Amino acid sequence: MTLPATMRGVTLTRHGGPEALAWREDIPVPRPGPGEVLLRVRAAGVNNTDINTREGWYAAEVTGATGETDAGVEVGGWSGALRFPLIQGGDLCGEVVAQGPGVTAPALGARVTCPINIPRPTDENPVAFVALGSEIDGAFAEYCLMRADDLHDISGAPLSDVEVAAMPCAFGTALGLLDRAGVKAGQEVLITGASGNVGLAAVQLAARMGARVTGIAAPSKAETVREDGATEVIARDASLPENRFHAVIDLVGGPAFASLIGALRPGGHYAVAGAIAGPMVTADLRRIYLRDITLHGCTFQSPEVFARLMEMLRAGRLRPRIAATYPLHEIARAQADFQTKVHAGKLVLLPPEVEE
Repeated sequence: MTLPATMRGVTLTRHGGPEALAWREDIPVPRPGPGEVLLRVRAAGVNNTDINTREGWYAAEVTGATGETDAGVEVGGWSGALRFPLIQGGDLCGEVVAQGPGVTAPALGARVTCPINIPRPTDENPVAFVALGSEIDGAFAEYCLMRADDLHDISGAPLSDVEVAAMPCAFGTALGLLDRAGVKAGQEVLITGASGNVGLAAVQLAARMGARVTGIAAPSKAETVREDGATEVIARDASLPENRFHAVIDLVGGPAFASLIGALRPGGHYAVAGAIAGPMVTADLRRIYLRDITLHGCTFQSPEVFARLMEMLRAGRLRPRIAATYPLHEIARAQADFQTKVHAGKLVLLPPEVEE
């Protein structure tokens, strides 16, 4: 195909509120170099991390919950200062439309996706990665340039483009958490934020592993959490049982941290990949070391873990909940709806050609 010179999409111009997002129709379409491919974006998921990055929430100076960041943060990316303008969007479903020199796979026309956190290990940092939509331009535009070897061909998967775009961040993060915590059949697992996208993915995956799942969620969403595999649902403000769970999967953080540690049985595992209730936590260290509790910070997923997820996706063994789709140019409305936490399920953006 003949590639156009420009494309439509959303650029992040600075840290701040929705006004920092700019719709443009003159973004240059990148050309793939050696080892690269150009993708036509078919769908792109909405995630907390996109909003956190926009607001500068990852800056060390920010100590409040998500959505409470003051404008003007300069070093607000997870790894420091960002390059602006930036095309965000870490959840991608795309079609290969051009290959750079030396690329034979994925093939032209292949439907592909990739992890939101793409491994770039070094001798000094074996868990180093770049984040799609942060260090490299992402999926909030008509086209996206990627390294071919970062992509997974899911052409035959029995999921729609929208469903594929709902998978990488939520299910990749969830599977990484469960893997790090060593969750297996017969164990008791507690999942915070269980009605959110990562939470529902963790519920579904843990139940599939044969674990007995307890979710923490608002009563209005308890039935949804049960439908995805939870045996029990505890309200957000309810007291937690002590010394019960083999693993806690925490996506919330904040003031509940100490009670989550107490809910673990001796030798238990606490794995965290979110802090929407606040990143600053307190706990009695004696409750951690005297009970041999293991703490896991989980953002990086190994290629092996993400490959397992892709096998399940291709086999149709997983299916994300889709709450709503939006035209890409209505990203501000989609992110505002996301922040209300009313929806149980993924919000997905559609680029102009798809929405038309």
